[in-house]
Amino acid sequence: MKIIATEEHMATAEVVDAWSRLGLESRDPGVAYHQIGDIAKRLLDLSKDRIALMDEAGVDVQVLSLTTPALHDLGAESVDIARRVNDTLAETVARHPDRFEAMATLPVARPEAAAAELERCIVELGFTGAMLCGRVGEHHLDHPDFAPIFEVAGRRSVPLLLHPRVVPEGVRTAWFSGFGDRVEMALAGYAIGWHLDAGIQFIRLLLSGLFDRHPDLPVLLGHWGELVLYYVDRLRALDAVSELAHPLDTYLRRNVYLGASGMFSAEHLRRARGVVGPDRLLFSADFPYQYRPERQARAFIENCGLGGEELTNFASGNWCRLRDAILRC
Repeated sequence: MKIIATEEHMATAEVVDAWSRLGLESRDPGVAYHQIGDIAKRLLDLSKDRIALMDEAGVDVQVLSLTTPALHDLGAESVDIARRVNDTLAETVARHPDRFEAMATLPVARPEAAAAELERCIVELGFTGAMLCGRVGEHHLDHPDFAPIFEVAGRRSVPLLLHPRVVPEGVRTAWFSGFGDRVEMALAGYAIGWHLDAGIQFIRLLLSGLFDRHPDLPVLLGHWGELVLYYVDRLRALDAVSELAHPLDTYLRRNVYLGASGMFSAEHLRRARGVVGPDRLLFSADFPYQYRPERQARAFIENCGLGGEELTNFASGNWCRLRDAILRC
């Protein structure tokens, strides 16, 4: 059974240097987290060592994406950096076409350039998606400035992974301070802040009418739905006030795909299946942050409670259909 992991991260030395110049190691938990263990080294490796760890986990293919906060905090320089990152990813896929796919890295602070780069990545480089990391400066992803990016993605049915990033400074201070720097950093980031932020970005995009304007746009939410999944019953109350063309459930089953992101939980999987259906479940290991040795990735899939076609679709089939939809556009 082929296993494709759809949220697997990388970085380049140039991007790491750009983050360092901005001082993000002290402000962004995503960047600070890279200093733990072998994470920094594994992010930079795009060759045999990464493939060896994939084999050890039981993963056949990784869909690579630049890790958070990607280029969202960079300005004009992000245009050239994005191109170089994407060229590096294309070279990696060309060297190992049976082991890697790639999601586009976009210079989101320059939306017109980002739209052009997304087009290049899909048409010329053969990428199979793109990743966005929430806010850009003070703007959420639903801001009208970013419409060119979503126009390309919607027209070409490009899967967009909405990846978490640290919550805004005001939220961090109001909600997560008072427990010391290390605990605050975790709360504002990977413990819960990241996932609150990603969930809010999705809800804002939904309420902006994005999926009415682009009904064929697929959006990927990792970590079994970035907390949105568990408040669907409450979020349905928005149907009475949103003035959208369809109820919430329509968008969840038409536009949303849910990934595991290394949360190997059969209970979460059952909930996700009930909300979006079995054809919208994606496997992901969240490498290198949630790396699991001794073939734990494959063991989770084989014992997750799904069977038959639903099992093979979770392992790779659902992603393959999403990927192939790009080629038809």
